[in-house]
Amino acid sequence: MKHLFFILFLLITLTAQAQTKFKVVESEDENALISHTFVDEHNQTLKTLDPEKYYTVFYELDYGYFTVVGITGTPGWFAIDAHENILFQIYNTSFGEPSPDYLIENRIRIIDNKGKIGFANEKGEIIIQPQFELASSFHNGYAIIAENCIKTPWPGHENCDCHHYSIACKKHGYMDKQGNVIKFGEYAVEQIIDEIGWQPDQQY
Repeated sequence: MKHLFFILFLLITLTAQAQTKFKVVESEDENALISHTFVDEHNQTLKTLDPEKYYTVFYELDYGYFTVVGITGTPGWFAIDAHENILFQIYNTSFGEPSPDYLIENRIRIIDNKGKIGFANEKGEIIIQPQFELASSFHNGYAIIAENCIKTPWPGHENCDCHHYSIACKKHGYMDKQGNVIKFGEYAVEQIIDEIGWQPDQQY
């Protein structure tokens, strides 16, 4: 029985830690060194980030369950919680430019180590496992998905490292916010956009 109580206590403790709401407070010292501190809803300091470990910290002025950071020496963007645990890697929305995705309709795009796209919610919970070659943000409860995609450099950019190219996919469709694929096949993206009335909050 004691073991059961201990396990229940541990589970409750871990759940509470994973769901701690906080905000990021940015400050600058007399040497112009910028630091970022996590503060909970009771204005208690939770953690001050090591500025040598994180070269960028994206944050809102309101409280949330995670913030997005750039980790020194590691490519990409990562979501960390109030205890500095890495939750997942964030999808970058603009090729060749620093532009991490953000919450739209309580969903943020994430990626795995193969570049597949999935979605997490505002609590840092993975709702849709990374599995899609391409996926848009959500609009009115639907996101466009695509597979069999080919990147074609813009004219004059074939031999440069400027990441200027267009993407053409053979298959398109759309899914709901739980990851249920409603329609998918050899449809044009314009057909899917018209069918669901999708509007971009940011680049597709």
